[in-house]
Amino acid sequence: MDGLEIHIHSTTSQHERQGLPAFVLVHGIGMSHRYLNRLHEVLADHGNTYSIDLPGFGSTRTPEDQLSMSDYAILLAHVLTRLEVSNAVLVGHSMGAQTVVESAIEQPGLASHLVLIGPAVDSARRTVSEQALALLSNALMESPSLTGRQLLDLLRCGPRWFQRELPVVMSYPLEDRLSEVEQPVLVVRGGHDPVALPSWCQRLADGARNGRLLEIPSHAHGVQHSAPGDVAAGILGFLDPNLADPAGPHIIKVRGRAVGHEFLLRS
Repeated sequence: MDGLEIHIHSTTSQHERQGLPAFVLVHGIGMSHRYLNRLHEVLADHGNTYSIDLPGFGSTRTPEDQLSMSDYAILLAHVLTRLEVSNAVLVGHSMGAQTVVESAIEQPGLASHLVLIGPAVDSARRTVSEQALALLSNALMESPSLTGRQLLDLLRCGPRWFQRELPVVMSYPLEDRLSEVEQPVLVVRGGHDPVALPSWCQRLADGARNGRLLEIPSHAHGVQHSAPGDVAAGILGFLDPNLADPAGPHIIKVRGRAVGHEFLLRS
């Protein structure tokens, strides 16, 4: 896998973060770190936060050959090792949920917890047409700000790479692989998400060895963008009830300001 390019967008503190978690955010197919920015910013007040652009997505170079989910998992593990990040909270959206699950299986010491937001692909609807209809329905519910970011990312990805990787995503047996994960798992869905339906998300939570389901009412597939405070509060409460605001869904505990920067790794 020589020559593959990964971009890491990080927000790390100028001060010690001893005892605080590190968060690693992984995007879905065709997307990049951009539509994870809002969640990234909230989580960065509670620990060092890294958003990953996988090869072929965002502004990374397009690989010559198809990559498997195991390939993505190995690359993610390589990145975290280079960053000296261990026992991280791996947060994946849509296809990213597959990546973090596979990473946790490949290198279990890299993750302390997994968070699967709008996980793909529902085993009861494993056809391209069904998923396309669900995504079209979802697009009508999302905000223009999210839709604009998604369209730009899709243009950057391009149809050739999207179509090459789509079979990888469609065929990944998330429900089966999740049963092999040892870490606690939080499944998050928007209450109006037509892609990750309640029955699917409940099956995933039930199938995990230590699983929990969190639903954010009145939000769609891009709940991490439309309700970043609620999603972050759910994640923090999953890690430690003392980290979340007991008076409401939004986070109020801010632990200093962080410094953001971007760099890339080539395998």
